[in-house]
Amino acid sequence: MPLLPGAEPYRRAGGPVGVLLIHGFTGSPQSMRPWAEHLAEAGLAVSVPLLPGHGTRWQDLQPTRWEDWYATVETAFEELAAECEQVFVCALSMGGSLALRLAARHGGRVRGLVLVNPSVRSDNPATVFLPLVRHLLPSLPGVAGDIALPGAGEVGYDRVPLHAAWSLARLWRDVQAGMPAVTQPVLLMHSPQDHVVSPRNSAMVLARISSTDVTELPLERSFHVATLDHDAGLVFGASLDFVRRLAPAAAVDAGNNSG
Repeated sequence: MPLLPGAEPYRRAGGPVGVLLIHGFTGSPQSMRPWAEHLAEAGLAVSVPLLPGHGTRWQDLQPTRWEDWYATVETAFEELAAECEQVFVCALSMGGSLALRLAARHGGRVRGLVLVNPSVRSDNPATVFLPLVRHLLPSLPGVAGDIALPGAGEVGYDRVPLHAAWSLARLWRDVQAGMPAVTQPVLLMHSPQDHVVSPRNSAMVLARISSTDVTELPLERSFHVATLDHDAGLVFGASLDFVRRLAPAAAVDAGNNSG
């Protein structure tokens, strides 16, 4: 199947500091592209992989599982790590679960995490019925496009395939169990008016990770896809400041890049 316009993966070489950006469930790299371009313009190496089953049609997501999505994330991480001295991970929604798993497994090789409205638990009691319902219904209405900014749109699916949603629920359980192993610095930004992922998700992350360098930042003017919303500039600026604080080489390289 051809890719939806804007859904293609994005990669740009840069200096000694790299950033892996991970999109959300039923979304695409389009939701991360402006963020990635902002970091790249500052001299950072960036990579935004397209997760398996995404970016085409929802039926293509149906047979994939969280292990497939995570394998793609890990491959992209290793590619960046081979080229850069330090690698940060930025993520939106389900991408937050994949980022937390990566951090738990790779320890200090992940220099820091930037999470925007991370999805790490179910907000729907009906999730317990997914093991059965997924065999009776192929999909439910989608969750893409929760944006307050008029005229802004997200390239994503208008349906949620239930076999894949069942696998997402299994990912959540895996990530929840591994959260105490996350010790890296974390910048967590969340929208109080998120219609897809409740604040309980961010609260769970903050309560269970073992990181001591943690910054929490509310995104008061944005809905779920804050990377394309009113607070996008805040997300981009805060994440760049976070990277430069922890990796001085990023600031040095930015100076060389601008010269």
